[in-house]
Amino acid sequence: MGFIPTEESRRQEIEEFKRMVVACAGLSRRKDEEEQLGFHLRSPEIDDDVGEEKIVCVTSGVSFLGLAVVNRLLVRGYAVRILVDNQEMEEAAAGEEGRRRLGSNNNGVVEAVVASLFQVETLAEAFNGCRGVFHTAAFADPAGLSGYTKSMGEIEVKAAENVVEACSRTSSVRSCVLTSSLLACIWRDSTLQDYPCVINHESWSEETFCRDKRLWYALGKLRAEKAAWRIAKEKGVKLATICPGLITGPEFFDRNPTSTVAYLKGAQEMFADGLLATVDVMKLAEAQACVFEGMKKTAGGRYICYDNVIESEETAEKLAEEVGMSAERICGNRGAYIPAPFQLSNRKLSNLMSRTLRSCYNQR
Repeated sequence: MGFIPTEESRRQEIEEFKRMVVACAGLSRRKDEEEQLGFHLRSPEIDDDVGEEKIVCVTSGVSFLGLAVVNRLLVRGYAVRILVDNQEMEEAAAGEEGRRRLGSNNNGVVEAVVASLFQVETLAEAFNGCRGVFHTAAFADPAGLSGYTKSMGEIEVKAAENVVEACSRTSSVRSCVLTSSLLACIWRDSTLQDYPCVINHESWSEETFCRDKRLWYALGKLRAEKAAWRIAKEKGVKLATICPGLITGPEFFDRNPTSTVAYLKGAQEMFADGLLATVDVMKLAEAQACVFEGMKKTAGGRYICYDNVIESEETAEKLAEEVGMSAERICGNRGAYIPAPFQLSNRKLSNLMSRTLRSCYNQR
């Protein structure tokens, strides 16, 4: 998560970073991951004996999603370079306390690198030597009521453009996986024309509709994804975008509050239309890893990612409780049951993961 920095917000970022360093070793794992996970956190260079095919970079690697992606990649034996916003974060990462908390065996390697998402040259330098880039960064404005204002969309777009541009300038980078949002697929004015009842990877939200409804988070994600695709096609970058539902997981609201609140703007309409979906952060991280592996063959394009659709008032009430909202703000006063007019489909991603999941685990 990126912010327009103030002195106070920068201090909070550093404290949050230190907390996340501790949390990284505690992310939930499946049965095959139950062995103790440890890795060296180093700066500034990854060891020479790590194979070039196993070096990747994660933007915002200490965010709620970024940590999960880093964790998933480490389990599979990748060396991971994470981008941090300032020197203090890099020093905190590389310090003795950080290394001690993260363990000291050789299952994986992490290095922290300071780079700005708004300077292509520094990004290209940070990506140098990496085979893949995972762009997980999102932005929030602490001054915004929802944490995401109209102006943040422009920042989101510029960051996405710069990441893909930097990938094109870095000869070692073979592919880029960008995190978009399901919101970039679902917001359309169905009163003006008939749309297919199935929302899938081919569906796009309408920019004018998002503007009219002041859905700034959806608009920012939509425009950023489109910008990334435009640059990728112009520069010949192999790109895949993943459009997740609301990202959940252990203490997700406490660890990712601004994006959560911004995502849920328009929750009543999403719920009524059958389009309010969530995804566990570890499931999303697993999907990112499998898409990246699949891109070595034929995978690419867009992927919708979710593991739960909020369809009943009971599940809506549970979500509302988790995020500290009233249930009415999510499901409204429905009265009699009305069938949802739309249906989500993540078949493309499900098919890919069913083909590559075993390969993903075997490569650890």
